[in-house]
Amino acid sequence: MTCYFAAMDVVDLRNFYAQRLGTVARRFIGRGIRARWADTSPLRVLGIGYATPYLGLFREEAERCLAMMPAPQGVVRWPSTRPALAALVEEDELPLTDSAVDRVLLVHALEMSPEPADLLREVWRVLAPGGRLLAVVPNRRGLWARIDTTPFGHGRPYSRSQVTALLRETWFTPTGWGEALYVPPISRGWFLRSAVAWERTGATLSAPFAGVHIVEATKQVYRAIPARRERRRLVPALKPVLAPAPGAALR
Repeated sequence: MTCYFAAMDVVDLRNFYAQRLGTVARRFIGRGIRARWADTSPLRVLGIGYATPYLGLFREEAERCLAMMPAPQGVVRWPSTRPALAALVEEDELPLTDSAVDRVLLVHALEMSPEPADLLREVWRVLAPGGRLLAVVPNRRGLWARIDTTPFGHGRPYSRSQVTALLRETWFTPTGWGEALYVPPISRGWFLRSAVAWERTGATLSAPFAGVHIVEATKQVYRAIPARRERRRLVPALKPVLAPAPGAALR
């Protein structure tokens, strides 16, 4: 699966979360994330994309908490008042050893990636056996994906079946689903005061128009070998040849 969407600039992402609508989005998505990962105290947590608005949920309790931002997007310092824990990376070549982290949080990542399958395979590599992935992905049926005044309206939104197929293709097993952002993306203050009511009603009715999917998946430790795996070329052994002695006559 190949996508051709330009990543949003990190400054635009930061500015969105500094606005009132961004604060509302962070609150409701953060609740959905926390419902899946209630305690990360002994774990190593990695955020990929622009996950810093949500990594604060785990920074004080996780053993280690890191943020990696794709090169086309750019990087900002995080946290702002402590030693930096954020790095600019190539998303398909993360500067981590195999099985280096226990949890990976993807936010503003899959929908912006030019090669989402390659990104997920790299996530599979750095996840420890039994590790978990949590992806926040724009819902193609939601209003947030249809309005480009927020980051969720950029890139490629996904249906639930598309997310499932992509995860299984890249050696993950989906284990849990949630949704968030039932409130329409209207930034006026009087409307945002009703955001909690929108969110409660949408969740109660299991409405299909939520702004984002929040999907959790586990790493398949025993995976099949890819069919397109490059094979090594076997070079046959050569028989030794005796070189003519110096001065020998050539016939």
